Amino acid sequence: MISAVNITLSFGGRILFDEVNISFTKGNCYGIIGANGTGKSTFLKILSGDIIPNKGGVELSPGERIGILRQDHSAYNEDTVLNTVMKGHSILYDLIHKREALYSKSDFTEEDGHLAAKYEEDFGEMGGYTADSEAASLLSSLGVIEDFHHQLMSDIPGSLKVKILLAQALFGNPDILLLDEPTNDLDIETVEWLEEFLSKYENTVIVVSHDRHFLDAVCTHVADVDRQKIKIYTGNYTFWYETSQLVSRQLRDENKKNEDRRKELLDFIARFSANASKSKQATSRKKALEKLVIEDITPSSRKYPGIIFKPDRPVGDQILNVENLSARNEDRYLFKNLNFRINKGDKIGFLCRDQMAIHHLFDILNDKVQPEEGKIEFGSTITKAYLPVEHNSYFQEQLSLMDWLRNFVPAGIKDVDEVFLRGYLGRMLFSGDEVNKSIKVLSGGEKVRCLLSMMMLQGPNLLILDEPTNHLDLESIQAFNENVMEFQGIVLLSSHDHTFMESVCNRVIEILPDGCIDKIIDFDVYYHDESIKEIRRKAWQSYQIN
Repeated sequence: MISAVNITLSFGGRILFDEVNISFTKGNCYGIIGANGTGKSTFLKILSGDIIPNKGGVELSPGERIGILRQDHSAYNEDTVLNTVMKGHSILYDLIHKREALYSKSDFTEEDGHLAAKYEEDFGEMGGYTADSEAASLLSSLGVIEDFHHQLMSDIPGSLKVKILLAQALFGNPDILLLDEPTNDLDIETVEWLEEFLSKYENTVIVVSHDRHFLDAVCTHVADVDRQKIKIYTGNYTFWYETSQLVSRQLRDENKKNEDRRKELLDFIARFSANASKSKQATSRKKALEKLVIEDITPSSRKYPGIIFKPDRPVGDQILNVENLSARNEDRYLFKNLNFRINKGDKIGFLCRDQMAIHHLFDILNDKVQPEEGKIEFGSTITKAYLPVEHNSYFQEQLSLMDWLRNFVPAGIKDVDEVFLRGYLGRMLFSGDEVNKSIKVLSGGEKVRCLLSMMMLQGPNLLILDEPTNHLDLESIQAFNENVMEFQGIVLLSSHDHTFMESVCNRVIEILPDGCIDKIIDFDVYYHDESIKEIRRKAWQSYQIN
């Protein structure tokens, strides 16, 4: 067990945590949630010992070890991949070197023999005799093939370093596992493997993630960072969110009697417990829900932005035709012979093993770059709004938020005064003097919210969204997701957020090196279809051979 005892932390005049007392127990997975800036990652660093609080401390059960997912990709450049993984168990790694140094002595004494016996006992208890094979097996499971295992980290592609550092955290079966955004930059297959691994993990897992599908798949509890405190709730993220929303609605209804509120909550929990049977962690989660005390459920204080896209006009019969489209990036093709036609009602999820191909396709559809070959043709009724993955070019001038947004008001809109602009910025949680803030000092999440304000102004009937959840907190992601589900227009979407893709898309187009897979299908069904996985594998294998 690991506990935070009377933790207080402030930076300058801002208090992040005030007298936080919380314990995390074995056999559970805790998802740390909270608005951006509330200190989720900071709290993990307090638990790991990387940050010392102003007051209080962290208590760990005797003999327990912590595994930590580190995000510094250059920290192990001089180590081999295998050694980098084994450094995740620092006690064992140090013992390996002590043992080697002892046996290499030329004047081996009787005292050294007694020490060697002690080393061998500890070495065996820590799994030292199988450490190499365990580390190698873990790497292979994560998609790091054996050819890389003895190479230096400095020579390893960035996409693999993420997996190697994840293997380092998992190595040696740590008693406490601290994971900060573990799914960032992982491919679909690796995320699926990690979900399966953690769902069977018997020790304590504490994770910060903006991936709602991942949190739902692995978490037995959520730890909500709110009002400078942290409170643990039973259930996964979806259960916490829907319960919090239900309680908030009940509190707004002053005429609702307490007993009616309680009954409604109990009915909701019963329905959720039944649905939990689909989860890999259904048994432990259902037992925990049965012990839930209704009075412990409180609404969150955080705010959700008002993301509302309303098309100014419906789409016509002709929407978009893409014919024999090909694109290159320097000396290689990103895709070739791409053909598809968009139909009314389509909300399409785009996939590709090479994410650059999707970025490039979306830029072509928005006239940012030209294709190598082929053509695209939009219908005359189509009005587009584009959220690109790279958007710093939108924020280069010295302007206030108000003046910045004014530049994007369509010509047909009249009476554009301060009240009008404040309305759009206010929906994105910019209020009061914040509308006069310079766009140069905006955070990543604030920039995305500004772009959403700009897009809403356009009244589009076709949304092109490239990694729309990047930089957003869970509240913004949830609000964004819900509106795109209800949007009465066409959506072209690429996202690592499984829940966003699953809840929005009714069609999937996966870009292959030559052509594509195009299916009218539920995203989750597509995601797990073994025949599609085989098509994907063969297409990329052929591409590598050629």
